[in-house]
Amino acid sequence: MIAYDKNLLKNTFLVTEAKALEKARFITKEQFQNAVKALPALKSQHNILIRSGFFILGVFLYSSVSGVLALFGLVNVDLAIGLVYLFAAIGLVGSELLARQKYYGFGLDDAFILGTQFALGIAVTFSTKGNILVITGTVTIAALIMYLRYVHLPSMVVFFLALTATLAYAVFNLLVYGKAILPFAMMLFAVGMYVASVQLLKKLTEPFYYNGILLIRNFSLVLFYLSGNYFVVRELSADTYDYSPEIPLSWFFWCFTFIIPVLYIVFALQNKNRMLLWIGLLAFCFSIFSFRNYHHVLPTEFALTLGGLFLFAFTYFSIKKIKNNATGFTFKPDRFDNSNALLNVETLIIASTFDLKPAIKAEESPMEFGDGGFSGGGSGGSF
Repeated sequence: MIAYDKNLLKNTFLVTEAKALEKARFITKEQFQNAVKALPALKSQHNILIRSGFFILGVFLYSSVSGVLALFGLVNVDLAIGLVYLFAAIGLVGSELLARQKYYGFGLDDAFILGTQFALGIAVTFSTKGNILVITGTVTIAALIMYLRYVHLPSMVVFFLALTATLAYAVFNLLVYGKAILPFAMMLFAVGMYVASVQLLKKLTEPFYYNGILLIRNFSLVLFYLSGNYFVVRELSADTYDYSPEIPLSWFFWCFTFIIPVLYIVFALQNKNRMLLWIGLLAFCFSIFSFRNYHHVLPTEFALTLGGLFLFAFTYFSIKKIKNNATGFTFKPDRFDNSNALLNVETLIIASTFDLKPAIKAEESPMEFGDGGFSGGGSGGSF
């Protein structure tokens, strides 16, 4: 199923891990270079800017080939629809050729893999005259196939979003009480995806699909929270019924809006899960926004001031408590992140406060003046 040689693909993951160890200073640069020489890998690009540049180049290449063929379909609508399917086939052929040339996550392959799914979605849109359920279902299947074959992480994002849209549209339009049970259906879907991803991670033996399954697990947490967030539920109800009434079970959604982020944060701290902690903190901030959108207890400037004071106090006392910890929760920089920004802040503040400047010792001149020993007649009279 995988388009790449599995040994080369496995070596690519190993080289990536070795690079992370080298950045964290667990291994030396020479050891990393020896690992690269010993492990032949696929052509990958880890620099996001360079990869984005190759992606744009791939888009131009893909659109140029498709544009030449599009000139033949401008005179006939039926032929034009067939050409869009041909564009999807061109993207698939290009993806296969790049995979045979050992390009993996390079930027060029991203353009053709994503372009295939985009072109297929447009072709199905024209063929079905905008049947949303068929369109999202087709894109879901195509994205999953592309991910399984090319181990392409962005395709997993497309798969999850398209699958979510497919389920939401089916529940909303096909079930009798779909509009009322949609939030609960999406909650169940998110829980199911989370449980499935956790089980798959436990049974996973190869590293190829680990990041994709981990992405699904994290997206499921976000979807679960958004499915029961009061702001999201109420605004979707307003768009559905053309007015914004007080939604049924509002107390439940308000409790859900604030309890779930707190649970995320607590579980993240217990299990030392950084990604879950970030999700919980962002969800809690969105919960505050949701409450402020409907209930203005304090003026905005007072609320921001009090919130800033609370965050400052919490951060200050947390840092004082954990800054000397060698294990567990600590304020020391993460070696894998290789970020010394927090430590550099203190240096910059001290330097700016006391106007400290580095002591630079001027280089001594090789020419010794005086007594006429080198540069001409001097006080000694010698030349």
